[in-house]
Amino acid sequence: MIVSVSRRTDIPALYPQWFVNRLLAGEVLVPNPYNRKKVSRISLSRDVVDCFVFWSKNPEPMIPYLRMIDMLEYPYYFEMTITGYGKEMEPNLPSTEESIATFILLSERLGKERMDFRFDPIILNEKYPLSYHLEQFDMMCEWLHRYTTRCIFSFVDPYKGSRFLEPEPEEMEAAASGLAKIAAKYGLPLYTCAEKINLEKYGVGHAACIDKGKIERLVGYKLDVKKDSGQRRECGCYESVDIGMYDTCIHGCRYCYATGSLEGARKKHDLHDPQSPILIGNLQGDEIVTERKTYLAKDNQLSLFDFM
Repeated sequence: MIVSVSRRTDIPALYPQWFVNRLLAGEVLVPNPYNRKKVSRISLSRDVVDCFVFWSKNPEPMIPYLRMIDMLEYPYYFEMTITGYGKEMEPNLPSTEESIATFILLSERLGKERMDFRFDPIILNEKYPLSYHLEQFDMMCEWLHRYTTRCIFSFVDPYKGSRFLEPEPEEMEAAASGLAKIAAKYGLPLYTCAEKINLEKYGVGHAACIDKGKIERLVGYKLDVKKDSGQRRECGCYESVDIGMYDTCIHGCRYCYATGSLEGARKKHDLHDPQSPILIGNLQGDEIVTERKTYLAKDNQLSLFDFM
């Protein structure tokens, strides 16, 4: 089982102690995103966890807990996002300089293959023209290209209530061309995340953020996993189990799809108990808790090449 930590909220930044407590307890309870009364009990035993994939814009608070995760012998890697928008767009995040420093610190500790640099979402408007993004991206690549093996970017997606529009195809192509030239200058492979548009002519591939090949190299064995049918068709990720909850991130990013209201997220965050089996609050007694079947995804099927 690959565990996503988490597309729904920033657990490394906001809930690292809770996460480690769940590892020590050997399980976590995760409410259904659309019905809090339906709860899954998910084993976090090392016997069933192949790898954790941490998604974060500020993993610095998790650094003190990595030693414990390492002692428990869980494989993991980070998808860390740095955008350069600043406080107007990301009011509760560290500065770009601080984020770069954290990325480098983690890479030096974990190895560059365990640190993916995400540059997303790209918003194109009068406030943030393409030239702005190219300048930011060049600066970040100059610092980070020695500390990662790839960069993954995406364009902002329209969703209900969003004030940002998806760029037109010609805008996407212009952005891809500019970003690819910068990435090539630093020898940094460049990929898109869940984008319909094909940008291969600019040297930009389609990424799998939850990457089967990457995890196989990390854990040292083949995985028997399928593409994640729960994600958008364009998403290249492989199946995983997400243990986060929506509307619990208090970063306040203006473009966020996972938090409907910063005020509501703050109220939920105030209810957080690091000792609770669920991320926010405690069970109320009217839930139906179902054991989720979990298993190690190790592929035990022998290949002809095993005998050569």
